[in-house]
Amino acid sequence: MRLEESTIGFGDPCCNNGLDRLGLLLKQKLPSVFWKVAEMIVPQLENIRETKWKHYHAIRLVGYLCMELEFGPISTLAEDVMQNALITAATSGIPEIVSKIILRFPKEIHYKNNEGQNLFHITILNRRRNVFKLICQLCHKIDLRTILSSPNSSDKTCLDMVACLNSEQKLNLKTQAAGAALQMQLELQWFQEVKKLSILYGSKRAGKSHEMIFSETHEDLLKEGEKWLKAKANSCTIVATLIVTIVFAAAITVPGGNDSNSGHPIFSRNKAFILFIISDALALYSSTSSLLLFLSILTSRYAEIDFLHTLPKRLIFGLVTLLFSIVSMMTAFGATLFVVFGHKKAWILGPISVFSIVPVISFVSSQFPLLRDMIKSTYGGGIFGKLNDGLLFS
Repeated sequence: MRLEESTIGFGDPCCNNGLDRLGLLLKQKLPSVFWKVAEMIVPQLENIRETKWKHYHAIRLVGYLCMELEFGPISTLAEDVMQNALITAATSGIPEIVSKIILRFPKEIHYKNNEGQNLFHITILNRRRNVFKLICQLCHKIDLRTILSSPNSSDKTCLDMVACLNSEQKLNLKTQAAGAALQMQLELQWFQEVKKLSILYGSKRAGKSHEMIFSETHEDLLKEGEKWLKAKANSCTIVATLIVTIVFAAAITVPGGNDSNSGHPIFSRNKAFILFIISDALALYSSTSSLLLFLSILTSRYAEIDFLHTLPKRLIFGLVTLLFSIVSMMTAFGATLFVVFGHKKAWILGPISVFSIVPVISFVSSQFPLLRDMIKSTYGGGIFGKLNDGLLFS
């Protein structure tokens, strides 16, 4: 009897079915339980979930309506609703909805609103890069040439619109951490991309006149970008100069002093002292490089084209080397404390490490949004990337 009881279990089909059901139930319930606990800890997650849920159902609703209109008679009211949804999605920058409508009704890509603006005009005016990339992928070369060269009711083409800068575009772009400098870089990327497409497929008007319009309308933004960069470079130059002074003085006056007979440092054979020498040298080299990079920003000519690559790259490398110099300086300082006060006291490493990390975390937390935006915009393929990237939505 005991043998039978012991053998009933893993080999029993009923037991296997029960385990499978239990595993399936856990897979279904665990994610919901996890998110409920997470929402209790972080209430903001509930708002994010509700927003995502609304977006999901909105896209499904648009797909369902497009399917109904495709296989049934289209009334004037239904067509107006669909066209209004298309214009609203292009204005708001929702490529999923634009894709669903255009794939079902390709002719709507040539639709114009009351002001004679097509989808390209709308996406350029509102600087909606995802919708812009999507239209470039959905259009054949002939359609792209037609849309780009088509003027609106004010006889302005896409290149005319991208050369101008109005208050709405400034509002859309001022949410970036890098301020006016990144705005100028994004505007240059938009202008160059639309100009390149206009030369390939669009009108023959692309040329010096549009560049003059761009310079005139972006003059204030250029001055704001210059002012922002100089203020940033000035503050970082002060920090880099202080680090250079500190680590240079630390290299001359080594901890523990020198031997009176040989002149060599007393702790030269100590591993912590070797760490001090290496980290102090790295701090000096990196802080000096950072100082020179920020000085090159201060002495730049601040031409429009410099905001595209030259100035952002200098700022990125300057901030990275400055961060590296701070890390190296704190490492050297921690090694010095351990050499002087940590003789046969291993526990002192804990407080030294903890307090040395605090300035590094403070610098990273304050400068990370700026570095992230600048690196993404400069080295991430720009705001457009490759126009043949997979951005089609089923």
